[in-house]
Amino acid sequence: MPAPRRPLDDLLLYRLSRLLSVAGSMVIRICEGRFGITRREWRLIATLASHGELSSSGLAEHAQLDRARTSKAVGSLVDKELVARSHPAGDRRQVLLCLTERGRDLYDELFPLVTRINAELLGALDADAAVQLDESLVRLQLHAEQMVAEAVLPKADRRRRGAKAD
Repeated sequence: MPAPRRPLDDLLLYRLSRLLSVAGSMVIRICEGRFGITRREWRLIATLASHGELSSSGLAEHAQLDRARTSKAVGSLVDKELVARSHPAGDRRQVLLCLTERGRDLYDELFPLVTRINAELLGALDADAAVQLDESLVRLQLHAEQMVAEAVLPKADRRRRGAKAD
């Protein structure tokens, strides 16, 4: 008889994903239901609010999203008049993105709501445990970035199953 398999609940990434799914659903409902934006759009708005004017690739990098998804979300934010595109003087090829006044107003209204959700979630921990968690998350983030930089991994095959390579 084969040995029993370990449950997903033993894996840190799975547990973090579940936490994000449950607690993050409140943020998603506020974003979509009250402000008419997606979670990804909120992420881009918050990134622009904290970093100021950025190129599209800079925004994607800071938000840790791929360029295609960032581009699609930026287009939606421009359509909603929350983000504006501009070109630096003398360079029509480069596009800079910044929040519009409407985008800044949305951020100023939404950020405190998201902050409250985070504070309430962290309220399950005492002050020492919250500090320890923060320090641990910083160490885990740095270690994960180091692991990715050193890893030799195959590229994802994004073709549909059964499709033949050219």
